Amino acid sequence: GFGEKTQEKILAGIRNREAYSRRHLWWSADEVSGPILAGLRALPQVRRAERAGSLRRGLETVGDLDFIVAASDVAPVVEWFTGMAGVSEVSAKGETKASVRLAGGMQADLRIVPADQFAFALHHFTGSKDHNVQMRQRALERSMSLSEWGLVPAEGEGTAKDKAGRNEGTAAADEAGIFAALGLAYIPPELREGLGEIEAAEGGKIPKLVELADIRGAFHNHTTESDGRNTLAEMAAAAQELGWEYLGIADHSKSSRQANGLTEERLMRQVSEIEALNAGRALRVRLFSGTECDILPDGRLDFDDAVLARLDYVVVSVHSSFGQDEAAMTSRIVRALEHPSVTMLGHLTGRLLLEREAYRVDAARVIDAAIANAVVIELNANPHRLDMDWRLWRRASERGLKCSINPDAHDTGGLAFVRAGVNSARKGWLTKESVVNTMPVGEVEAWLASRGRRP
Repeated sequence: GFGEKTQEKILAGIRNREAYSRRHLWWSADEVSGPILAGLRALPQVRRAERAGSLRRGLETVGDLDFIVAASDVAPVVEWFTGMAGVSEVSAKGETKASVRLAGGMQADLRIVPADQFAFALHHFTGSKDHNVQMRQRALERSMSLSEWGLVPAEGEGTAKDKAGRNEGTAAADEAGIFAALGLAYIPPELREGLGEIEAAEGGKIPKLVELADIRGAFHNHTTESDGRNTLAEMAAAAQELGWEYLGIADHSKSSRQANGLTEERLMRQVSEIEALNAGRALRVRLFSGTECDILPDGRLDFDDAVLARLDYVVVSVHSSFGQDEAAMTSRIVRALEHPSVTMLGHLTGRLLLEREAYRVDAARVIDAAIANAVVIELNANPHRLDMDWRLWRRASERGLKCSINPDAHDTGGLAFVRAGVNSARKGWLTKESVVNTMPVGEVEAWLASRGRRP
């Protein structure tokens, strides 16, 4: 009884499930790995413990969980790891290594090393394949050999040996020591992808990356007026609890019927409520009135100019007609960015990680249009999105594109998603100066006013 389109969607879902079944969202992996790391660090035998792999690099999806531990008495550590709560299967158990399958399906791997090898093991099991290959090549060019066990002189005549018969190596108390031994500035884990970070470190050009503590507020958030699960007042109180200076509300516009999008009348009532809360000064957090305005299939906006002019800012997003070809979708978004009321673009590609592929769009053309029209592109920090992709940000930022790390929060807990967004921003080489929601509230008011909006 299923129609042809329904059948196609079900089959596509099955294919996606098969393709994505071995990956996990960064947010989920971080939540699972946190208690394990804390448990390892609490063991009396453990001197140091860290997470490694793609999780530590902040990759948007993660395969296995990797834990590196420095300990001399290893047996109790292996026993704790293989016997901890949540283990459904022990797939490997050795003297210094163990692998387990967790109840949620993730695999977790443990490696135990001597304390003097910890920094080398952590570096090796954190870096991507390309990063590690490039680091090893750099070591060889300096007559050294870099591995998970250490940094030692390359084999050859006159090579000194230690008492165990190994090459005498360079001591490194931490990863910074490894990079310094190879003439490099410290490379943060998020940048270790083999995408030019070694050349930048050699030239002292690793930027000071944006940090979670730099975030002062966010603009793309929802309330119960559309499809959120907390009221305006509750969202404001949660933002204040986080220590934010401001919070922007951008509920859905009227065409997003599936999300209970606001009509013009409902939106104006919300604007009045925001104004009343700001005037009452019961809250320290400053509220900004906005909308997540649908970009209609032809590129028009879902509200007319008079309505948009009443708002502090406007986020525009695609929520329909995902099947348009690349040229049509790109032209649609570019037309929207050329509208003078638009402040920022939401989730550029519409992807849902491990669930739905991005729609077809020429991201380069959209970025060009955003820069030309001084429109911000958000890094949607919802762990299912992380969109615009980190791989696009470095070049775009160098050309002047500004970012807003927005949680797209649909409840008070969702405000915390900015942490995932900061991870992706760091992978995109973004600095505090490139991210508009690191500005204090006074600068935000001036910025919005300079775009012709009410302060």
